[in-house]
Amino acid sequence: MQTLTVTQNEAGQRLDKLLTKYLNQAGKGFLYKMMRKKNITLNGKRCDGSERLEEGDQVKLFLSDETIEKFSVPDIRRYAGRTGDSGSAGPSAGETERAVREKGVESREHRSWNGRKCLDIVYEDQHILVVNKPSGMLSQKAKDSDMSLNEYILNYLIDSGKLPISQLRTFKPSICNRLDRNTSGLVVAGKSLAGLQVMNEVFKDRSIHKYYQCLVAGEIKEKQLIAGFLKKDESTNTVSIYPLEVEYSVPIMTEYLPLSGNGTFTLLQVTLITGRSHQIRAHLASIGHPIVGDYKYGSRSLNDAVKKKYAVRSQLLHSWRLVMPETLPAPLEHLRGEEFTAGLPVIFSTVMEGEGIGLPSGSQGDYPGPGQG
Repeated sequence: MQTLTVTQNEAGQRLDKLLTKYLNQAGKGFLYKMMRKKNITLNGKRCDGSERLEEGDQVKLFLSDETIEKFSVPDIRRYAGRTGDSGSAGPSAGETERAVREKGVESREHRSWNGRKCLDIVYEDQHILVVNKPSGMLSQKAKDSDMSLNEYILNYLIDSGKLPISQLRTFKPSICNRLDRNTSGLVVAGKSLAGLQVMNEVFKDRSIHKYYQCLVAGEIKEKQLIAGFLKKDESTNTVSIYPLEVEYSVPIMTEYLPLSGNGTFTLLQVTLITGRSHQIRAHLASIGHPIVGDYKYGSRSLNDAVKKKYAVRSQLLHSWRLVMPETLPAPLEHLRGEEFTAGLPVIFSTVMEGEGIGLPSGSQGDYPGPGQG
């Protein structure tokens, strides 16, 4: 017999969903049969799987250890040898619930583990984590052998004692928004189930406001809102922009504001009104202002010249600011209207200083740019 005590990471989901995660090799028919026979109970009572779990609930499995072992095969092999179940205590809630809110200050806490890449943590509490992703890092795995931001976050949480490996059976923290591999900037991850659900919803309904900065070719002098239609070619992973609707296209809107420039290049702040794959890169290229370093949608000759002169290895596009909605529900109500920022990577200032372009106050970051560090 085993007893599972529901933690905040499992609370809020249905009992049958928890069971299919914990006994992930068992069929649903078996699980429902065990509940009908009271071989699985919730808080000492008969259950049918539809119950919504609360923190502290107790799920008892009146099954043999052999049966539980047979039907429970957690996917934790990649974390073998980590310290998450060693009993080591991580920082207290008071120490972790912190935000970098001082205007213009780019202080960061950098953490690393076992010689792996550093995580640039912008904000952390018991429910979410906001990370400044460097260019060159995948947001999510493209294949099993990849190490993405998701894996780095999991390893950080395990090694800091904030996530016992055993909890990976029933809940796995995950990012809530994605950036292209070669786009840097802010990514939000859910540490608890409740935090993950709330943040997934605000990204889905676009009530969270996202702002980017990018360096583009050409001179732009005025703020503008542009619209069009985007169509993606899945076979080539590229998109095309059209002024009028075509078959399988979706409407897009992008707003940009020039911050500084020299007549040859312009630093823009970009606001996504819609959020489509490659939208910023393709939309700006379609109006004659491709992002510097973007070989997929930009000018090869220009990119080759900038690469040779400044060692730019990917597009100079950075997600620099997130503004939380004013109506965030629990357990994230303390973050209503909060802003998180991540300064520009060093490669931006390298190119802009070399080209005599002024860097806006508070834009400078403190971590290596694309392909560096």
